[in-house]
Amino acid sequence: MAAGVCTQGLDTGFVELGYAKVAFLGVVQGITELLPISSTAHMRIVPAFLGWRDPGSAFSAAMQLAALAAVVTYFWSDVRMLVYGSVAALRDRDFRDWNFRFAFGIVLATVPIVFFGIVLSPILNACGTPLRGIAVIGLASLVMAGLLAVAEIRASHRRTMEDVTWKDALIVGFAQAGALIPGVSRSGSTLTAALFLNLNREEAARYSFLMAIPAIALAGVKELYELHIAHLDAHGWAILFVGLFVASLSAFVAIWGLLRILERFSAWPFVFYRAFIGVVLLIGVIFGWLV
Repeated sequence: MAAGVCTQGLDTGFVELGYAKVAFLGVVQGITELLPISSTAHMRIVPAFLGWRDPGSAFSAAMQLAALAAVVTYFWSDVRMLVYGSVAALRDRDFRDWNFRFAFGIVLATVPIVFFGIVLSPILNACGTPLRGIAVIGLASLVMAGLLAVAEIRASHRRTMEDVTWKDALIVGFAQAGALIPGVSRSGSTLTAALFLNLNREEAARYSFLMAIPAIALAGVKELYELHIAHLDAHGWAILFVGLFVASLSAFVAIWGLLRILERFSAWPFVFYRAFIGVVLLIGVIFGWLV
């Protein structure tokens, strides 16, 4: 398929941007995908301010595979322990084993976002979908800034991942489904929910990242399949993989940065940043600077 905006109902605007611009956006996507500040918001803000076209929802969804690579690499010891521990528990029929219970909780938490993702897919990935509108993203940013602020104030920060129950997993799972709305942020919604459940900041972030693995893997693979069905040509695939490579490196740095910020400070820097972004977007819409 030639470079274009919309093919078979799929927004592929990233192809028109070319290698250099996509690489730059890959850095932005990789950092913002795993910080609680909404990658979708930044994928609309940055191109708009630079005068570039919207790279499209397909680009944002496919870029989640970069986040997946970063999370699995950074938390490899946790991932390996959960996989081997769960397999051993299944073999021994020891369903009270913590690894099995935690892994099952992650699967349980993935159900809401899969369900709503399938139901809302025609709207979320449609060309020119109103959900990617600047006003929607700005409002979502402000709402999430407020919720994260309340969570930071109310949280006791006393629980760890050892204390997480299946009920907790389902609550955070529904919060993760909210990230289907552009501007909400998957990392932001799950971190906020985990803080409301009184996990300490570092454990809340770690839980958020580990829970993300199935969801971002499914979303990324699904988007690659959709691009294949849409007959993305070799040039388009090459541009996409440049973005994926760069985004995976920046996502790894983002994980390290988030954990350091939460360890030394709190979630407040992200609250203020999200509120600022939301205000800027809404002012831009009101005065016609952003469309």
